[in-house]
Amino acid sequence: MQLLKERIERDGRHLGGGILKVDSFMNHQIDPLLMRSIGDEFARRFRTLQPTKVLTAETSGIAPALAAAMALEIPLVFARKHQPVTMAETPLRETAASHTHGKDVELLVSPEYLSPSDRVLILDDFLATARTLHALVKLVQQSGAQLVGIGAVIEKSFEGGRKALTSLKVPVESLAVIERFEADQIVFEGHIVN
Repeated sequence: MQLLKERIERDGRHLGGGILKVDSFMNHQIDPLLMRSIGDEFARRFRTLQPTKVLTAETSGIAPALAAAMALEIPLVFARKHQPVTMAETPLRETAASHTHGKDVELLVSPEYLSPSDRVLILDDFLATARTLHALVKLVQQSGAQLVGIGAVIEKSFEGGRKALTSLKVPVESLAVIERFEADQIVFEGHIVN
């Protein structure tokens, strides 16, 4: 997705250790027009799979997943990191190691929002090691729903996450794929960006 790559080129920063800072448009401050374009692109790529729900992880996945859910005209469910008093007593629960937080995070979904009749599209901000995505897949499996696809706004292909998802046998789509970082340069699949 050219618009996204241009925004990463302009505002993304490699912080070292494989961390890409995109806080100015996706992870802290959100560019709603860019999110709308991202949502439209995900909808275009996944509409034929007929998802009935979009699932993501709190917090950074919510904006692009909501945009996609709006374009697909289906509900968005996000896995919470803390159990509020309003959540079912026994939520679906999985743990994932977070690269950016440097610790394990728990992901919780109320079973009333994912059911065996659902066709679930998982979307997240990043595909790196796929640990968070695997935790979301396990939540779908616990619910009895059918996983129909996985999407990521930005993929860091050098971290091996895509390969870790191949056994799921569902389409995996990324809107921008970063092959590697070279000091302060972002190397997208196919070309180098300063």
